[in-house]
Amino acid sequence: MKGAPCVSAAFLLLLLGTLEAEPNCEEVKKVFQMRQIGPSKWLPATPRSGSDLQVCVSKDPTCCTRKMEERYQAAARQDVQNLLQTSSSTLKFLISRNAAAFQETFQNIIRHAENNTKMLFRTTYRNMAFQTAAPIRELFTDVALFIFGSEINVDEFINRFFDSLFPLVYNHLINPALTDISSDFAECVRMARKDLNPFGHLPKLMTSQMTKSLMASHMFLQALNLGIEVINTTDHLQYTKECSRALLKMQFCSHCHGLTNRKPCMGYCLNVMRGCLANMAEIDRHWREYIRSLEELSNGIQGTYDIEQVLLNLHLLVNDAIMNAQLNGPKLSAMVNRACGHPIRKPAQSLDYQPDPYSDQHGLKITHKENDETLASRRKEFVNSLRLYRALYGGLADQLCVNDLAAADGLTCWSGDDVVKSYTRQVVGNGIKAQSSNPEVKVKGTDPVINQVIDKLKHINQLLQGKVIPKYEKWRPTEKGSGQIDGDDIQVSGDCDDEDGCIASGNGEVKKTFKTSERLPDKKNRHNFVPDDVDTTSRAKDGTNSNKPGGGVIVPSGNVMVILISLAALILSW
Repeated sequence: MKGAPCVSAAFLLLLLGTLEAEPNCEEVKKVFQMRQIGPSKWLPATPRSGSDLQVCVSKDPTCCTRKMEERYQAAARQDVQNLLQTSSSTLKFLISRNAAAFQETFQNIIRHAENNTKMLFRTTYRNMAFQTAAPIRELFTDVALFIFGSEINVDEFINRFFDSLFPLVYNHLINPALTDISSDFAECVRMARKDLNPFGHLPKLMTSQMTKSLMASHMFLQALNLGIEVINTTDHLQYTKECSRALLKMQFCSHCHGLTNRKPCMGYCLNVMRGCLANMAEIDRHWREYIRSLEELSNGIQGTYDIEQVLLNLHLLVNDAIMNAQLNGPKLSAMVNRACGHPIRKPAQSLDYQPDPYSDQHGLKITHKENDETLASRRKEFVNSLRLYRALYGGLADQLCVNDLAAADGLTCWSGDDVVKSYTRQVVGNGIKAQSSNPEVKVKGTDPVINQVIDKLKHINQLLQGKVIPKYEKWRPTEKGSGQIDGDDIQVSGDCDDEDGCIASGNGEVKKTFKTSERLPDKKNRHNFVPDDVDTTSRAKDGTNSNKPGGGVIVPSGNVMVILISLAALILSW
C-alpha cells in the first residue's frame, strides 16, 4: 500500500507527457479555414500518425494529412509570390506610369511639331499649304513609328519629305509665273532634288538631329519597357521542387504540430529564401548597371539628342531650307531646265477658291504655358526615383525575411523541426555560388527564364552605354563664323524684335510666329543645338535670325545680284 502513491504519480507524469506531445488540431483547423487553404473535411478530428506525409515528417501525432500538405505547399508558394509582387509593386508602378507618361508626351510633341510645320505653310507659304499637308503628315507619322519601335530609316523618310517638297517650292516660289506643271515634269524635279541640292545642308542637318533625338527617345522607352518585363518575370517566379518543399517546411510544417503562431528563425528563413531566390539574386549587378546606364542616357539627352528641342524647332529648319532654295531660284531654274527640260504649261485654272486643309482643325491653335515642366526635368525626376530601387534584387531574400516571414531576434522560433531559441546551422550568402553549402535548399543549375532576362539587361546596357549617345560628347552652339557658307548654300537673316520669335516668309520678309507649343524650349536655346561641324545661320540671343553687325549671315558678294533678281521676280509675280 505504501508504494501505491508512487505508481499513481508516475502514471500522471506519463499522462501529462502524452497530452503535451499531442497537438491541438482545433487551432490548426481555424487557421486552415480562415486562410481558405482547403476544405475543412481534409483535417483530422484528432491527431493522427503522419506516416503518409512527405515533407512534414514527424514521429509524433500530427494534425496534417497528405492532402493538407499538398495545399500547404501551394499556399506557401503563393504567399512568397504575393510578397514578391508587393515588394516590387511600387517600382513597377513607377516605371509603367512613367513609360506611359513619356509615350504620351512624345506623342504630344510630335503632334505639336506637325502643327508647327503646318502653321508655317498656312501663314507663310499659304499657296503651298494644301499640297504640303500629305507630305507633312507622312513625315511625322514616320517619326512616331520610329520612336515607338518600327524599324524604319530616318534618312530615307526625311529625304522623301524634301523630295516631295521641292517640286512644290519650284512651282510656287522659284517659278511662280507657271500656272501649273505636268506630273512628268514634277516627277523629274522630284528625282533631281538630291543632285541639285536646292535646300543646301539643311536636309543633312535635319537628318543628323532627328536621328540622334529619335534614337535617344526610342532607346529610353525601350529601356523602360524592359524594366517592366524584368519585374513581371521575377514577380511570377517558377519555383523548383526543392524550393517548394523548403517553403512548405518553413511556413506550414509547424502547423502540423499545432504551432500556428510560430515564425521561422531568421537564419533558417535566410537560408530558405536565399536558396529559392538564388537565380533572382544573379540579376542584381545587371539591374544596378541598368539603372546607372539609364541615368547616363537621361543626362546625355541634351541639345541635338533632345526630341523636345529638335522636333519643336523642326519647322524653322524647313523654313530655312525653303528660303535657301528660293534665294538660289534663278540658278536652280536653269539647272532644272537642263535636267528636265522646259516645263509644259497646263491651261490656267481658276484659283478663286482652294480648300483650306486646316480650316476645321482647331488643334492648330495651341496655347502657350509659361513655366511649364520640361521633358528633361521629368526624366531627371524619374531617374532619381528609380535609383532608390537599384539594390532591389541583391537584398530581396533578406528583405522578405526581415519584414514579413521570420521571427524577430530573441524570440523562440521554428527551425524546421522544432521550436528553438536560436538557429544553429550555417547561414549562406546570396547568389548561386553561395548555395553549394546551403543546409536547407539544394540549388541545381540556373533558371533559363532568369538567364533570358539577364541577357536582355546586358543587351540594353550595352546600347545605353555610349552606342546611342557618345559618353563624353558635348554639344554646344556653333562657334564658326556664320558667313562661312559651303558651295552654293545661301542663307538669309532678318531683323525681328518680337519676343515670341520669328520665322521668315517666302519673299524675304520676316513675320511673327505663333506660340505653337506648350513645351517650347527656352527662347535663348531654341537654336543652340546644332553640331559644331555644320555652319548655320547665326542667331541672336532671343533665338531669331539677326542681320545686325556681327550677328547675321554674310552673303558672298557674287550672289547679291542673284538675291535681288529673285526678290524682284517674286514682287512682280504678285
